[in-house]
Amino acid sequence: MQLPVMFGKYELQKFLGGGMSQVYKATDTVLGRIVAVKVLTDEGCRDDDTKARFLMEARMSGNMIHDNIIRIHDYGEIGGRPYIVMEFLVGEDLRTAIDKGHTGDLKQRLGIALQAARALGFVHSKNIIHRDIKPENLHIDESGRVRLMDFGIAKTQNFNITREGFAIGTPYYMAPEQVLGKPVTPAADIYAFGILLYEMLTGVKPVVGDSVEALFYLILHQPLDMAPLEQAGVPRELVNLVNRCAAKKPEERPSSFEAVISELEAILKKLDAPAAQPAPTPSRTHEQPAPAPAPAVPPRRSVMPLVAIAAAFVIAAGVLATLYLSKAGPTTDHKTPGGDSGKPAGPPPVIQDDFGQMILVPGGGFLSGANKVVKDLPAFYIDKTEVSNGMWNRFAQALGKTTTSKPADLPVTDITYDQAAEYCTWAHKRIPTGDEWEKAARGTVGWAYPWGNEPDPRKANVKGNTSSPPGLQPVDTPLGATPSGILNIAGNAWEWVNEDRKPLPQSIELFKFMNATMNEHWTAIRGGAYDSDVSNAVTFEMSTVPARLKGAAIGFRCAKDAPRQAAMNRRPTL
Repeated sequence: MQLPVMFGKYELQKFLGGGMSQVYKATDTVLGRIVAVKVLTDEGCRDDDTKARFLMEARMSGNMIHDNIIRIHDYGEIGGRPYIVMEFLVGEDLRTAIDKGHTGDLKQRLGIALQAARALGFVHSKNIIHRDIKPENLHIDESGRVRLMDFGIAKTQNFNITREGFAIGTPYYMAPEQVLGKPVTPAADIYAFGILLYEMLTGVKPVVGDSVEALFYLILHQPLDMAPLEQAGVPRELVNLVNRCAAKKPEERPSSFEAVISELEAILKKLDAPAAQPAPTPSRTHEQPAPAPAPAVPPRRSVMPLVAIAAAFVIAAGVLATLYLSKAGPTTDHKTPGGDSGKPAGPPPVIQDDFGQMILVPGGGFLSGANKVVKDLPAFYIDKTEVSNGMWNRFAQALGKTTTSKPADLPVTDITYDQAAEYCTWAHKRIPTGDEWEKAARGTVGWAYPWGNEPDPRKANVKGNTSSPPGLQPVDTPLGATPSGILNIAGNAWEWVNEDRKPLPQSIELFKFMNATMNEHWTAIRGGAYDSDVSNAVTFEMSTVPARLKGAAIGFRCAKDAPRQAAMNRRPTL
């Protein structure tokens, strides 16, 4: 098209961009004002779905009167080509602002987010779901005012022209339910807002992949890495809000944008409050995280561990081994009565059996999952190390099975879940449940990794640990360890857990090489491995796999119940 050209009463002067629809800077020759005109292309007009979606956008946008939503002046058809006339905005879209570092300080970024949330809250109040929240669809003018744009794939509750099961949206910001082609609710916009907020606060996308398939797998299975937010000095309550907005399950996200707005306003108000001048206190570290917003672990009695180390890390780390163990002082001799009360102390924190040591995980509550939901478990023991090839060969020889010639001190791998469970039964143990494994790995304070909240690859046998030789390492290698001494629960080899799972279509596709089906037994592996990134070692993350899978980096460890007295004399309430 040769510009300028007349299109009805609008003189199209400059092409601004577009694809199936094209946007021009134009002049309304009747009113004499500068506008933006969006015109559907000839190709778009030939596709009934595209044309219907464009006309739906025009009707929706025309009814959106809000300070933070782009104003629609006119819409209709000229010569069979639908068009929308919008206010002409001066400034830049949020993508450009992020890339050029124009979003300002934390308060200014929160101001942008708050305006976007208000716009989306208004959209939802009209029973409309936007479905394509991304930085390119938010505009910031020279005064800092935000406008939400582009309702091209929005839908109302009563009108949906998208074919059932067809995922639509920009991949980086699509909610898991969108990826699966499930019915979309307002919670999908809240998810996308959480991803956008993460990107605004850090300058990087939280989910990236080399292909759409890889990206979708991460959206469905990989929790967001909150470390960049913490490293950027983002307040804890804002980190928690981002994490909840981007929860995998819609029901775990904030219930509405009104709730999001309320939290953002409270955070801004706190930032605006005069700084208090408290007495100097030691600063927190990632190894001693702030209490979660869920009900907190009550204050612990002051006890001295065997080795007197004053560092806050050790005090926090001692929770796992000592929090539930004793009501009486710092004794670790559990063969004697517990203090003056005459009540028996709990079972020993470490026991030795024919296959090595097992570590006690005391009974009581812990913070589970990405959202730190409180769960309660009875006490149990878990193997200090992964099961080694040497241990496996003892089992194989006893039952007349094939032994392995791999090094005796490396973790046994290339075995199915059922084979691992058979070994545990033979050893008078069992496979740990997913909750047991998670509590053992993260402790009661809800760490993201066994050592704290920092994704430090130097602390586990994972990809990126340049000080660790490549490949599997001996099971007693002091990496990926918890404060209580459980080794390699992060990294080295993935570990089978007893956690029946229902596979998603993407999971079945991922394992089509072994003809996996929905109806066979699927369970989970946890902890990551030597050939995976440290992000796979997140304590509350798992991968859903067929139970008959064998992998060179998949092993296991065993667990067993502790005596009932492990309920202890004093149990905290989380």
